[in-house]
Amino acid sequence: MPQPAFQDAIAAASDELEVELAVSPEQIQEAQRLRYRVYCEERGFEPGADGMECCPYDPYASHVLVRSRITGRVLGTVRVVLPNADQPEPYPMAHVCEPWVLDPLPASATGEISRFALTRDREGVSPAAAALMRLCLMRGIVEVSGRARLTHWCAMMEQSLIRLLRATAIHFEPVGPTVQHHGTRQPAVGAIDTVLSRIRREQPIVWSFITADGAFWQDEAEAAYSVG
Repeated sequence: MPQPAFQDAIAAASDELEVELAVSPEQIQEAQRLRYRVYCEERGFEPGADGMECCPYDPYASHVLVRSRITGRVLGTVRVVLPNADQPEPYPMAHVCEPWVLDPLPASATGEISRFALTRDREGVSPAAAALMRLCLMRGIVEVSGRARLTHWCAMMEQSLIRLLRATAIHFEPVGPTVQHHGTRQPAVGAIDTVLSRIRREQPIVWSFITADGAFWQDEAEAAYSVG
């Protein structure tokens, strides 16, 4: 997307969309209801129950919502499963990929990005704002990660999502073979500083948007400078 068009999309998204970190049970239930529509009704990935798609890892995750300011409806959600020493398998993807995929990652500072869902029904949202909904979810992921002091991400991604993120300079590293889980998925990882530094070099306007001009994340060099 050319820079002027991207700036217009940012303005539209700011006017029309709100990125929320779930802080209440009601917000988490809104995320689970949207997941039901996307994962159960639209895509048939999960059975769900009573209009909700719930997972045993939900209590150990921070949930992000993208809400329409116009209608109040939740249009997108994602969660970051945070480190938890009490779980024998601390990350959902550990159940479906080879153990060596996750072994190199720091167990106390890695978050798994999962349940990335955008509804097809985007009534009341302009095409310009809708084009940024994926990046709105990334903005929430960055904010969650900064608050939780994470250093690494891992995820099971569709190839199409990997390509879409790369188009905005967000590069995750594929690790190991694809697996069958909600369709064909690619295990992928990323050191957060590395991912965000590359975005800053290649697409500074994207970096500015998803980090809130650096308010959500300081890279190691900036953090050392501000402390020193």
